[in-house]
Amino acid sequence: MDEIIQGIAIYALPVIFAITLHEAAHGYIARHFGDFTAHNEGRISLNPIRHIDPVGTILVPLSLFILSKLTIGAGFLFGWAKPVPVNFSNLRQPKRDMLWVAAAGPGANLLMAFFWALMIKLAIASPDSSFAKPLALMGIAGIEINVILMVLNLLPLPPLDGGRMAVSLLPHRLAYQFSRIEPYGFMILLVLLFSGVLGAVIGPMITWAKIMIVSIFGLYI
Repeated sequence: MDEIIQGIAIYALPVIFAITLHEAAHGYIARHFGDFTAHNEGRISLNPIRHIDPVGTILVPLSLFILSKLTIGAGFLFGWAKPVPVNFSNLRQPKRDMLWVAAAGPGANLLMAFFWALMIKLAIASPDSSFAKPLALMGIAGIEINVILMVLNLLPLPPLDGGRMAVSLLPHRLAYQFSRIEPYGFMILLVLLFSGVLGAVIGPMITWAKIMIVSIFGLYI
């Protein structure tokens, strides 16, 4: 039980910020390209409280984390925040700009993974400090959750960010046909998750991304 409580304390901030800033980034880029929907609803904010979904941001990640500690091979940690509202028709060039709005979420996760890598470097540079070990463990957690969310959201499956990026890049007729998958996207994702296919597909990509990040910062974790 003590291990679970300590783990929750380490993962809490990285998970909350990974999920909520991902959404805020969508709203920020949408505003840049002409859609002020998220701005008008106060969703372009670094305040996690504005983005937290009680189920997706707290209950699901917490449950998955506890399950991972109690069982073997319980899967990976993920979650979601309240989706930032984006009216794509308000974008100056909707089909083109959709690419950048969608890419903003995974991009934010990549930047946060870099941030947590820097925190590990700081911890290593101050080995005698009382905050060194907790900061290093939090940094490892931060890289883990942000890489998972980045890779997962880049899957070309609507309504994931990768699906919207694919819609933006495909020719109009193919984009329309592909976008019709969106109502079934979450169901497809759950089937892939519980069948083990999702883990088999994104597992190597997650491992590669983590190796790339720690290599860039000269870390050995």
